[in-house]
Amino acid sequence: MRAMRDRARHRRSRLGRAVGIPVAVATVAGLAYGATLGSSGADARPTTAAPARAADGADGFASVHALGQRGTYGGRGGRTVTARTLAELEKYATAPEPYVIVVDGTITVKPAGREIRVASDKTIVGAGTRGHLVGGGFFLGPGVHNVIIRNLTIRDSYQGVWNDKDHDFDAVQMDGAHHVWIDHNDLRHMADGLIDVRKNSTYVTVSWNKLSDNNKTFGIGWTGDVRTDITIHHNWLRETGQRNPSTDNAAHAHLYNNFLEDVPGTDITSAYGVYARGATRMVLENGYFKGVRNPVIKDAGAALVQRGNVFSGTGGRNESGGTAFDPKRYYPYRLDKAADVPALLKAGAGPRGAIGTTATASGAAPGAARTLTVAKDGSGQYRTVQAAVDAVPVNNRSRTVIAVKPGTYRETVEVPAGKPHITLQGTGRSRKDTVIVHSRAAGTPKPDGSGTYGTSGSATVAVEADDVQVRNLTVSNDFDEKAHQHLKDHQAVALRTAADKIVLDSVIVEGDQDTLLLDTAAKDRTGRVYVRDSYVVGNVDFVFGRATAVIDRSVLSLRKRWDGTSQGYVTAPSTAAGRKGFLITRSAVTGDVASRSFHLGRPWHAGGDASLDPQTTVRDSRLGAAVRPGPWTDMGGFSWKGDRFAEYRNTGPGAGPETADRPHLSDAEAARQETADWLDGWTPAS
Repeated sequence: MRAMRDRARHRRSRLGRAVGIPVAVATVAGLAYGATLGSSGADARPTTAAPARAADGADGFASVHALGQRGTYGGRGGRTVTARTLAELEKYATAPEPYVIVVDGTITVKPAGREIRVASDKTIVGAGTRGHLVGGGFFLGPGVHNVIIRNLTIRDSYQGVWNDKDHDFDAVQMDGAHHVWIDHNDLRHMADGLIDVRKNSTYVTVSWNKLSDNNKTFGIGWTGDVRTDITIHHNWLRETGQRNPSTDNAAHAHLYNNFLEDVPGTDITSAYGVYARGATRMVLENGYFKGVRNPVIKDAGAALVQRGNVFSGTGGRNESGGTAFDPKRYYPYRLDKAADVPALLKAGAGPRGAIGTTATASGAAPGAARTLTVAKDGSGQYRTVQAAVDAVPVNNRSRTVIAVKPGTYRETVEVPAGKPHITLQGTGRSRKDTVIVHSRAAGTPKPDGSGTYGTSGSATVAVEADDVQVRNLTVSNDFDEKAHQHLKDHQAVALRTAADKIVLDSVIVEGDQDTLLLDTAAKDRTGRVYVRDSYVVGNVDFVFGRATAVIDRSVLSLRKRWDGTSQGYVTAPSTAAGRKGFLITRSAVTGDVASRSFHLGRPWHAGGDASLDPQTTVRDSRLGAAVRPGPWTDMGGFSWKGDRFAEYRNTGPGAGPETADRPHLSDAEAARQETADWLDGWTPAS
């Protein structure tokens, strides 16, 4: 009977998805990049624009069309307002109309433990990392739906009693709500649970959060009905005692790519990890459990299917059994490798930092953003990305968003120097959904017989205009080296930038040799690039060029060479003297390659130019075992020791103490090598 009821409940979901892209996804760019999306009405505190992440639509069960709700998109389409006080936050959160509420600053909740009631159709999003709620949380009551809570830090309602039975002070509590997305938050040190999904709350997704320093972390269910549908993915649970999560009577609980970590020698010791209780049906995939006692447990009546999980230093119960369900019946998703999960989440979980909120910060003239849509199936204004770029006027002064619908676009794209202020934005739920790909190398002959393309000409996407943003998509060069051994030059660039004020946000840049070329328009020209929350994949010099570039909270993913060998170099800077080179910070260098087989970098004196002063600094990052103990090496007759290569406070099996072959920055030197020093007064626009 339960199986029949489940099929009936989800029949509407599957039919809903068949009619097209949900409203939550179809117009992602429309809200994100306007210079004046402001609020109307004398009682509203306006913002110049909503953060880009306020426009996203949910994935997982929160994306399913059901109960009269087409996915979860929060307050998009409503007014955008800023809350800097408790009174403002409560006013907008409880209002009947839709709002995008930007929390800017620290709001202290009084009395302690108070839970702000949230009405339907709301997005509550932090302004960078500045959005803090201290001493209280949020409550979503019966029937509340279509709510997004994102990019916030909610903390410190703890009352001094670890197993607190008297204070039900949660970070987020739901009682009978549906279609809720909790994403990229930092939740910690509360009196009771960090997240409670209770009383038949359903169609919930919890993703990319940091959950820490708490006893009872995450409770689901506590009802006799078996109704809750929930997706929990890419969360970092660290130093939490129990309920990681505890899932009671959930009809469908899908957990994947989560990292549960219990650090030895600390005051907090886990009692258990994931718990499937009652009649729960759970699928647990590609998670990483480190040091957790009793990592996976289940009741006799629960069904729990495990696939691809990694257990390191765990002990006690680790259970599975029964038949659960196939998550892909309800929504699409893609798994990251379990071994990559710790590095991935350390780099990407939690609030995403402030990179500006106004279009004017990047140099574009004020005015509403223009949006051009691209779709292979003809449902957009253009079928190719290049056609949309061609439609942008030369010397355009305001932001133009090219919204690219999911699909694989096999083409090359050039944004010429005369077309600044362009955003290339994938509109899929994942950056993997929208792919721009081509296949040519430096040695590939041009079809007109005029020679070969050369390294810079091999690029799948070339950005030569200032103030260009690339977001939420994949750029790939899939040149097959093995099949083209007859060609002399195998450099194959996926993405080339040769301009100033470039933002690469939540992208995958994928290739083998020379994947990401970060260049400038000329040797004496400035070229600043900010890469954030992204993957760059390759093997030989796969981040190279003379730009001044920051790679922040990203993964540099190491790939074997065409013949299966592991040997490579991450960076090859060709920095001009007196300029900054590459800064890799708060990121991870990892991959499925042999131990001690990759150098972090080598100096590229392009054309034998001895006046260059190449620079790479890798700091506050996690280095996998593939990194060599001597992480720098020479190139083209130039010694790395004559240029600028250094580390600072890196961790992981590939990190090591300072030696003559492994220079570290002093604290004083590190204080002068921060992101702000590299960006030199530029605040990248969100």
